[in-house]
Amino acid sequence: MQKQEDDGDSGLRHLMKAAQEGDRASYNRLLRQLVPMVRNAVRVQRSFLGQADIEDIVQDVLLSVHAVRATYSPERPFAPWLAAIVRNRVADSGRRYVRSKSAEQAAVGFYETFSPDETNTTNEDGSVDADALRHAIASLPAGQRRAVELVKLREMSLKEAAHESGMSVASLKVSVHRAIKALRTRLKKRE
Repeated sequence: MQKQEDDGDSGLRHLMKAAQEGDRASYNRLLRQLVPMVRNAVRVQRSFLGQADIEDIVQDVLLSVHAVRATYSPERPFAPWLAAIVRNRVADSGRRYVRSKSAEQAAVGFYETFSPDETNTTNEDGSVDADALRHAIASLPAGQRRAVELVKLREMSLKEAAHESGMSVASLKVSVHRAIKALRTRLKKRE
């Protein structure tokens, strides 16, 4: 059994050496041989993953092999070099999963889009006091006022509004957020 593994490693080593020397056919053969090996290694290490997640990690491993292929020394065994890459990409995927889950938060309220009723300035008949809203918008700093006009009043997409205003999408979002917060405060004080 050990002899077979040595022969397989020797074959992979020769393919990698030829690939490093510019032989595209050898590189193609190497990658084709690596796919089932890597897929199996990932499946063994993370048996709870679905097929799509396993394939994502396999692709990460192949991209890493491609990116660091020049670091492989043909005098050394190929399998341990590949195993280190697989181990690192599996660990990276675990860290990404934990980071994404720890950053997720349940939405408690959708106040930026759907403000609570108590922040609306209404007249006795229940209609919104348009003058108070116009005055509050006019009192905003220029950047926030422009952001509200484009995104909320003219109902432009963030991309369109960013293009129109010359602001980045990120700074436009911040300006809208701050403007809405300021408007709520000003309108609530009027009540």
